[in-house]
Amino acid sequence: MLLTHNIQHVEDKVSRACARAGRDRNDVQIIAVTKYVSVQTTGQVLQQGLRHIGENRWQDAEPKWETFKDQGIWHFIGHLQTNKVKDVIGKFAYIHSLDRLSLAKEINKKAAALGIQVECFIQLNISGEETKYGMPPEELSSFIEELQALKQIRIIGLMTMAPYEEEPELTRPVFRRLRELRDELNQKQSLGYEIPHLSMGMSGDFEVAIEEGATWVRLGSILVGKEEITWE
Repeated sequence: MLLTHNIQHVEDKVSRACARAGRDRNDVQIIAVTKYVSVQTTGQVLQQGLRHIGENRWQDAEPKWETFKDQGIWHFIGHLQTNKVKDVIGKFAYIHSLDRLSLAKEINKKAAALGIQVECFIQLNISGEETKYGMPPEELSSFIEELQALKQIRIIGLMTMAPYEEEPELTRPVFRRLRELRDELNQKQSLGYEIPHLSMGMSGDFEVAIEEGATWVRLGSILVGKEEITWE
């Protein structure tokens, strides 16, 4: 089965990257990004033991979430529109794309209504690409201060997307900078607690990201493939 082969192929690459960096393999979690595959394939991913499922849009995620719900641990990894927060909160265990105060306030409000705390990653645009979402790194400190009043949000890490490069090694400075920013926040105790995670690395560059400290890698095409999906 192709999926089984892909999982073993990725596992080998993750293990080797951890070994090169002197890291424990258990420190890196894989998110299976299912945005380009069907409900059926998502079910096969879960059956293979990959419990962490990443989706970019609620419209695409909804049939998968409705079908599998508690069988998976759901990560919202795409740009989150403020008016879609109501659909995501309470269903997705993690939001990887917190990048502005208006979104933080809406998450906080909806989470308060449900009586829950939401674990979020702050998304930073390290590369400065205009096509990428995420706040500029220089706005991080002031954003952290604004978050102090929003008690339903717990920041557990930072997230970024590197530019596409033919040579993955060229992404290294982006991932390294995200790690440095995480470490600076922890050194300053900016939130009053430690931020453990770095969500960085995708199909083309995850090995470099792991070498630079990624704790979550978001893998789509190399892991679950890509399908032509016809929505009913």
